[in-house]
Amino acid sequence: MTAHRMGNAGFHVLATPIIFAWFEEAARRLAAAHLGPGQGTVGTMVTLKHLAAAPVGMRVRVTATLREVNGRRLLFDLEAHDEKEKIAEGQNERFVVNVGKFLEKVAQKQTS
Repeated sequence: MTAHRMGNAGFHVLATPIIFAWFEEAARRLAAAHLGPGQGTVGTMVTLKHLAAAPVGMRVRVTATLREVNGRRLLFDLEAHDEKEKIAEGQNERFVVNVGKFLEKVAQKQTS
């Protein structure tokens, strides 16, 4: 999960794309706890400021807070902290969808 492994030679610290993925996962999990049957969310936007390096072996904690609900649109504030300091902050926008209808649209797109 290091920047070195992602191609940034010599940087043995947590890679930004990993934090990005963790931000989406934290927001998705928080949203999922409040959805009805057949509903899911899709991510439409992520912003991320990588503020400090997290060395290999240091634990990182990500928190998501639901900031705004506007119809089907959900906006989350996110933070990542290592054992010493805040290492990243950002936002994730997600939309609530009917999973069946969403997958039907994707399937139609594949056949047209």
